[in-house]
This record gives sequence, structure tokens and C-alpha cells, in this order.
Amino acid sequence: MSEPMKDLSLEKFEEAYEVVQQVILPTNLIKSDYLTETTGNKVYLKPENLQLTGAYKIRGAYYKISTLSSEERQQGLITASAGNHAQGVAYAAKAFGAPATIVMPTTTPLLKVNRTKELGANVILYGDVFDEASDYAQKLAEEKGYTYIPPFDDLAVATGQGSIAMEIIKELPTVDIILVPVGGGGLATGISALAKMLNPKIKVIGVEPAGASCLKESLEAGHPVTLDLVNTIADGTAVKTPGETIFPYLKEYIDDVITIEDDELIVAFLDILENHKLLVENSGLLTVAALRHLPAENKKVVSILSGGNMDIITLSSVVQNGLIQRSRIFTVSVYLPDVPGQLNKVSRIIAQEQGNVIRLEHNQFISVNRNSSVELTITMEAFGHEHKAKIIKALEEAGLKPAEKLYRGTFS
Repeated sequence: MSEPMKDLSLEKFEEAYEVVQQVILPTNLIKSDYLTETTGNKVYLKPENLQLTGAYKIRGAYYKISTLSSEERQQGLITASAGNHAQGVAYAAKAFGAPATIVMPTTTPLLKVNRTKELGANVILYGDVFDEASDYAQKLAEEKGYTYIPPFDDLAVATGQGSIAMEIIKELPTVDIILVPVGGGGLATGISALAKMLNPKIKVIGVEPAGASCLKESLEAGHPVTLDLVNTIADGTAVKTPGETIFPYLKEYIDDVITIEDDELIVAFLDILENHKLLVENSGLLTVAALRHLPAENKKVVSILSGGNMDIITLSSVVQNGLIQRSRIFTVSVYLPDVPGQLNKVSRIIAQEQGNVIRLEHNQFISVNRNSSVELTITMEAFGHEHKAKIIKALEEAGLKPAEKLYRGTFS
């Protein structure tokens, strides 16, 4: 049986870097002119969403499994994951000819579940959050003799993830800040430890969702803390407790933690999709949102886009909410006399202001007295906040008293 790794070392990081080259795709840094201009720092993106399995997790999974004995691999591998580690383990297990079982929370996006199955793994859906799935996977490992592959709380896994830092520093030796998404902390452990070994001046900042800020609370307490609940659209980082094995390294090497609200991820999604044509999942967008939390100091900042496995329903919801936040789509209601020509009057005002109507609802039963008023609810496209305000002002000047409403429905 193989011996578990006892410590993080430069020798092991170099070994992991060479091993993972067998399965990863190159994810060269992308200089972002847009984010550079809007944040006041020199921003580079590390697009791990373009990996074979759509996320960085293949690195840690493959390196970890490479360190196992043939016996440990052949008795079967098992892990728990919200999706990206699942695909990494499934891919690596297939490469080594080992059977794999993956326990995934019932809330895991369908895309991640199906892709894990397509890689040949047996998928079990259990629990509402990662921690419940993890407990069940470890129980099965004990009962059936499987070899458990931790998604983050393991030094070999963290070492494999650290290969990203090796690539960043090789490509951009003068990097000042690396922003790292944080769920359980495996990626942050590997990145921060290796970065500090290679250049102690590099700042490594962890970024986690405000609704699952287990690392921030743990660092403040000085020990791993378990949250009562997690609530975030960043499903890949919806973790209640950071890893106990890796926590001492996080405590030593992480310079700061930034927490991000879900609404910020929606804006970040549109920024990346519109300006770089990259599809990045919500957890991978944490570091993009964090760019606006940094002071504008012309620093060289690398934002790690950790994954891009987003299902179509989530994608549709994020796009819709993003357009609403940017006033690219909005809904107002006006009250009109129930007489001919009123609808034409409203549409003419909107057309003059270059608004584009995409939906109308004409409710004649808002009042018992139909001659008094009918409600016209209009959903329209605009160019942004200023254009929306201009349209609303034109309706007000026409005496229509528009009231903004919450948009309901889809754009199809």
C-alpha cells in the first residue's frame, strides 16, 4: 500500500507538474484589456475552464491516483464531488484502468452528472450539499474497501492542483497577485504553497462565495469551522468546512480572503462571456468578481477561471438576471384609458427613444371600471442604465406615470 504524503515540498510539486502534463491541455494566460481598463490593474486570466474535463480538478485527481499502488487502484476508487472533481477522478480512473464510483449531491447540475457517467464512472446521487455526499462516500469506502480520493483535503491532491502556480510563474514571473477560488481549499493550498516557495513576494488571495465563506470564518477563528448552512449559486464551492489536513497551509500561505455575493457573479459572467467569449461556471467567476475588490495599483493580477461546466438551465438564468442587472432588459407598467389609440401612443414613444418591445400584457380587468383604466405591462430591451432612464423619462413626460416591475418569465 502506498504511503500518504506527509508534507508539501518543491520536489513533489515539480514531480506533479511533470505527471499532469500527460493529461492536461495548455491553458496559457490571456491578457484581459477590458478588465485591465475597468479595474486599474494588469489582469491575466488562467482559463482552466478549457481543460479536458472542463476544470482544473483533473490535475489533483490524476496526480493523486498516480501515487497509488496497483492494488489500491484495482480495488476501486470512490470520491464525493459537486461535479468537477468527479469528472477528474472518472477521467483519471479510466486512464489507469480502475473502476470508479462518484457520490454527488442531488443538487449537482445535470451536465456534470451526465459527463461523469460518460467517462465510465458509477454515479450515486446523495445529500443536498457536498458535505453530506462526502460522508456517504467515506462510509461506502469503509464498507466496500474502496480507495477514497479526497476532493481537496489531501496533500497529494493539493500538490497536483499546485501545478497551476508553476505554469503561471513560468509564463509570468513578475506576477504580483494570484486570485484563487476557494471551496474546501485544495486548490488554494497548492497554489499558495508553491507560489510562496518560488517567490514569497507573490500575494495569493482566496476568493469564496459569501454564502459559503468557510475559509474566512475558519481563519478568523484560527481553526476549521463548520458553517450551519451554505447558500450560493456557486455550487462548486458550496462547502461547509475547509479541509483539516490542509488548513495549516492555508493559514500560513493565504494572504487574504475576499467574499463575493451571488449578484456579483452574474455581472462577472457577462463580462467574461461578452469580452472573452469564455463560458465560465459560477465558482470559476469568483476571482473575476474579486478583481473589483482590489485597489487600482497597476499590479499584475492573475485570475484563475477554475471551471466551465455550467448546465443550460443555469446558463439561461444567469444571462437573464445579468441583462436585468445591467438594464439591458426591464419591465414597466402604465395605466391607460380603455379607448382606441392608447397602445399606439405608448409604442410610438418607446420607438422614438429606440427601445425594443419584446413583450406586452394588456390587462383590462385591473379595475372594475374599464373606462377608468387598463394596465399595460411592457418588457423591452435597452442599451443600459442611461438608455432605460431615458425611456422611462419620456413615458413620464407623456403623463403615463410608468412603474417599474420585476421581470417575470424567459426571453424565448
